Amino acid sequence: MIDPVYMNVLRRIHARLSDTYVNWVVTGSLGFALQGVPVQPNDIDIQTDEVGAYQIESLFSDVVIREVKFSATERIKSHFGALQIDGIQVEIMGDIQKKGTDGTWEEPVDPAHYRRMVDVDGLLVPVLSLEYEYQAYLKFGRVERAKMLRRWLDDEGDHNNLV
Repeated sequence: MIDPVYMNVLRRIHARLSDTYVNWVVTGSLGFALQGVPVQPNDIDIQTDEVGAYQIESLFSDVVIREVKFSATERIKSHFGALQIDGIQVEIMGDIQKKGTDGTWEEPVDPAHYRRMVDVDGLLVPVLSLEYEYQAYLKFGRVERAKMLRRWLDDEGDHNNLV
């Protein structure tokens, strides 16, 4: 069961984004939990494109704690920002790119390409598919998280809350 505080924050995010053209999905631990994976989220991660990252920042200007800006590390680059809603940190990531093992940067990820809709108490929430998440964690070198997702996918498969 997902903590009701997270669900309330998710409902607020969904309400502000539902009538926009923002290309967004929930990713990370909350995205896993929404698809039935038994994990406890510690924040909310929203993946979008570059334009969407700045639109989300604008739509939630009253709760921005870190303005969206382009940032890069050795392995990942994106337009990152953060919100704080009811004590929950919401990470914004736009046009994420990961560096492959061969040293080249992949193209920015289009969340719509890997989007699945999950019905949570009548709320249709866009999430990244767990198969995509598995592959992304493998590429990023987060092997333990990838193994956990693979085990869950192999044991549980699709669930009836996916639409």
